[in-house]
Amino acid sequence: MKPIGPASRRRLSRRDFLWAGSTGLATGVLSAGLVGPAIKQGWGAGGSGMDMQGHAGAGSRGVPRAPFDKAAALIEPEVRRSVNGELRTTLQVRYTYKDIGGYRLSLRSYEGMIPGPTLRVRPGDVLRIRLINDLPRNPDPVPLDMALPHHFNTTNFHFHGSHVSPAGISDNIFRSMEPGQSYDIEIAIPSDHTRGTYWYHPHHHGSADVQMTSGMAGALIVEGDFDDVPEIAGAAEHVLLLNEVLFDHRGAIEVYDTVWPEAVPRFLSVNGQREPVIRMRPGEVQRWRIVHAGHEDNLHIALEKHALHAIAFDGIRRSRIGRFESLLMAPGQRADVLVQAGASGTYALRAIANDQGYASPVGPLARIIVDGEPLRMRLPAALGGAPFATIRDEEVTNTRRVTLSVEQPEFPPAGNYQEFAYLVCGRRFDPERVDQRIALGAVEEWTVLNEHDNDHVFHIHTNPFQMVAINGEKLAERDWRDTVVVPRNGSVTFRSRFLDFTGRFVHHCHMMNHEELGMMQVVEVYAS
Repeated sequence: MKPIGPASRRRLSRRDFLWAGSTGLATGVLSAGLVGPAIKQGWGAGGSGMDMQGHAGAGSRGVPRAPFDKAAALIEPEVRRSVNGELRTTLQVRYTYKDIGGYRLSLRSYEGMIPGPTLRVRPGDVLRIRLINDLPRNPDPVPLDMALPHHFNTTNFHFHGSHVSPAGISDNIFRSMEPGQSYDIEIAIPSDHTRGTYWYHPHHHGSADVQMTSGMAGALIVEGDFDDVPEIAGAAEHVLLLNEVLFDHRGAIEVYDTVWPEAVPRFLSVNGQREPVIRMRPGEVQRWRIVHAGHEDNLHIALEKHALHAIAFDGIRRSRIGRFESLLMAPGQRADVLVQAGASGTYALRAIANDQGYASPVGPLARIIVDGEPLRMRLPAALGGAPFATIRDEEVTNTRRVTLSVEQPEFPPAGNYQEFAYLVCGRRFDPERVDQRIALGAVEEWTVLNEHDNDHVFHIHTNPFQMVAINGEKLAERDWRDTVVVPRNGSVTFRSRFLDFTGRFVHHCHMMNHEELGMMQVVEVYAS
């Protein structure tokens, strides 16, 4: 095993052991899941135990091979738009065969597509979905311990990042949508809802991790965010859903052990493709709506010889444009960026090195080919301001402290997932227990503390929050988010307004295996 520097003085986690054996831990800790500062990295950054460089890892024998065309153009997901104030559609959940990156895989999907269709709505619309669960009946019995992964063919629907009702048949993640049944979903989108990039995915406790890893996710866009900025409104647009493709020796995910150990074959994908091609003309400005739809790992993304100009995070426009050489994105986060093409040539969009307590994945995401006649396009000078007023000190009506921790076996490399417990405030998730009660109209400041030696990813439903501090240090730029990295042995502090909706929802770690093994709490907002 290679030495891993100061980390070797602490007890190795399961991830440390499995990653360090092939690469050692990456250096250069970034800020907590907001936007990483520019970090100089070599473009030949080595692969990891996950093998991002084009070779399947151990266990891939027997998986049918399929064509892998490195010249294939990026495929945009099918688009379904609202008409006359309503988007009425079906989403069929079923198995499909999908050729991804040289392998023929059997995966759970929406509509036989990976990713699912892009849903486009406007503020004030009603989203009506008939979800048809055509997966086969669950082969496993009801487990004795409901906290462990189970019933991988039971599903539901979550509108990630939305500010809508969590009750009834709206964005209610406590619903169970069983195989062989159909269910109605009706989500009224407020007329003042923020416009931007959101997404949808399953959220049934016990099966969400497996289904999302399989590729069950899609973009959900609330249109109109930059209609008033001509340089953005006139730019070509791409939706990019990032994921890690995992599979076993049969090319499937049918047991939880497939998504738990680090040695299974895996690689990065964009829109269900491996290293697709995006074409641009010199000087052209494009808008990329990037969704990190992966199940577990952070991705530190960079575009060779180009800057990423951030205009929105988590669906909420920024107060000003930001120029970054790289962006650190956690599972669940979104980043809207403008890219202005340079000289003719081919450039790599890659995940580069990052330390999240273990080495994040590295490797190619896409290739950008710049050619043709130049276009005279400009980046905007201003964005017009954020949609929410800053939460002032005098607004805060209550404060809370939430702790994240992990119980793990003494020798984690040999540990099975059943031996790990991911805890919030010292307790595992219980859907029948309300952990945080909040009066409607409250404005609160939360400090989330991470007592573990790996980063975690905090996400809360229904209400976005404004970042205040990381590790106790006040932030000069207080972006609005709904998902943020909580640094290992550190903290984040944010403020949120709970103004519009009563009901039960959750906050949790968006590293989905952590959520699945207990790192989630029930929040209830009540009318006082």
